[in-house]
Amino acid sequence: MKFKFLIAIILIFFTAGTARGQETLTVDQCVTIALRQNPLIRSYHHQYRASIARVRQAYAFPQPEISLDYDLQPKLFDIANSDEAYIGISQLIEFPGRRYLRGKAASKEAKEFSCDLELVRLDLIYRVKKAFYELLLAKEEGKYAEENVIHAQDFLSKAREKYDSGDVSRLEVLRARVEAAGAENLKKVAMNRVKLAKSSLNFVLARDKFRPINIVGSLKRLFPALDLDKLAARSRQLRPEIKKVRFALEREKLNRARAYLSYLPDFSLGVSRHRITNEPTTWDVSLSFQVPLFFWQNKRGEINEAAANVAAKKAELTYTELSISLEVENAFLNALSFRDRIEFFEKQVLQEAEEVYNMSLISYKEGKIGGIELIQSRKTLIELKQAYAGTLFNYQSALAELEKFVGGPLEGGKND
Repeated sequence: MKFKFLIAIILIFFTAGTARGQETLTVDQCVTIALRQNPLIRSYHHQYRASIARVRQAYAFPQPEISLDYDLQPKLFDIANSDEAYIGISQLIEFPGRRYLRGKAASKEAKEFSCDLELVRLDLIYRVKKAFYELLLAKEEGKYAEENVIHAQDFLSKAREKYDSGDVSRLEVLRARVEAAGAENLKKVAMNRVKLAKSSLNFVLARDKFRPINIVGSLKRLFPALDLDKLAARSRQLRPEIKKVRFALEREKLNRARAYLSYLPDFSLGVSRHRITNEPTTWDVSLSFQVPLFFWQNKRGEINEAAANVAAKKAELTYTELSISLEVENAFLNALSFRDRIEFFEKQVLQEAEEVYNMSLISYKEGKIGGIELIQSRKTLIELKQAYAGTLFNYQSALAELEKFVGGPLEGGKND
């Protein structure tokens, strides 16, 4: 019984290890893994947490100050025999509104860091999707390379049959062998591309590049409804860069208001206990504040600096909105271009190329055409299929880029 139990435990661990090695991931699962594990995301998240902590610091009250003063000591540091002593506490009281504005400005700065985090997140999602689609493309090209090998071997087999029957020369068989060897070599190249694409995907997932990985998905995608005006409007609302500049503009406006408050003084209120030997104990109360006599120096400079920063952020916001609008338009036009090319392949080119190759194969069997014509029609078919797969990849990449530029996922258009 113990031996059987041990065998069962070993089988469970072996099965679990095999399952982990053969994990199959969708594009959404890959995005989830990357967002959870990517060290750059974690770094920006910690920076955002640090900025939140600075908000609490900005709202903090100034620390009170305790003062001790021992006068009339008979000897240096003879505190116990001093004839006069002051023990007091003082508190700096900021002019009303100054601490509030300082805290609000720090909170706006924290929101700027949250925009940086969102920007890194959008870029990572784009890179994960692109790496995922590159692996799909590599696998698709590998499938076409395998298909090319089958066609080449079939051509070699038929050439040998025709040579044995005396219909073609030995040169035809040699040409068929060269084509078969070339197809095998292209298959090896395609398999290497698959390995490289898997390593690239593992990299953006922050995993060991040699870790086994398998994906499930399709380059074929339903065409989402794309409206440039709506996409541009969404980008102005969702893009982290625009949000960041807006928060920075609000922060500078708060700093400008703080600069105007700098004309108004802070107060320092102090209370101390005064003791003199052989005299009654008394209390002292002090109130002090700065007089902004030379306000035209640093105070006016603070206001001018804040005003200049506000004007700079307004100009930066305008530039950012124009730049993002251009990015969205370019990505939109790219997506439409690739979509039109996909429709061209599907409605006209692919089926016709398949029919031409099948007709060429029949004509070769009947001796109506030679091997060169058959090879050319086969190469044309494979090249068109590869071009079609490349266009599907470019379309997926363009949509992923459009999602990045818009600041969020597109409506509809899920993968088949």
